[in-house]
Amino acid sequence: MVIFVALFFQSKAPDHNMKQLMIAFIVMFVGISVTAQDIPSWKITAVEQYIQENKDKVLVINMWATFCKPCVEEIPMFIKMANQYKKNGVELLLVSLDLPSHYPKKIASFAKKQQFNAPIVWLDETNADYFCPVIDPKWSGSIPATLIIYPKTGYRKFFEEEMSADVLEKEIIAALKSNS
Repeated sequence: MVIFVALFFQSKAPDHNMKQLMIAFIVMFVGISVTAQDIPSWKITAVEQYIQENKDKVLVINMWATFCKPCVEEIPMFIKMANQYKKNGVELLLVSLDLPSHYPKKIASFAKKQQFNAPIVWLDETNADYFCPVIDPKWSGSIPATLIIYPKTGYRKFFEEEMSADVLEKEIIAALKSNS
């Protein structure tokens, strides 16, 4: 792109309107590149690996989707709570279960619009009979769903429902205390 822009401006007397259009395009492209969240595509095995690699942290893993109103409503509270307990080793991961057609652009633009500033991954799985039991054997696949896990101590709680701030905080504290 840089080469194209340099050649464009070196050409003989480019049209003023065209120059303005090109500048607007460049500003828009740079703005999107800088502010858009990179959302990786993960298989369920990557979620398992994430849990194994973070044994010394309390992990709050929330399954959600852009089309799920209760999911979207609870995420700001999850972010706030994770930030509040970050110094204690609590980490939040938002796992999007959006449709493949929504990945990555719609999810990224939605997250930006909602100001979701937590790590987000897209679960690239289509067989719920395979991936749901990996998260929890009782998970039917409905969302929102949240796994709170502290691998180091064996603490593990699963919620297939919208969570209140009080319940989430109580579970985070219980997970942290399981190390005592």
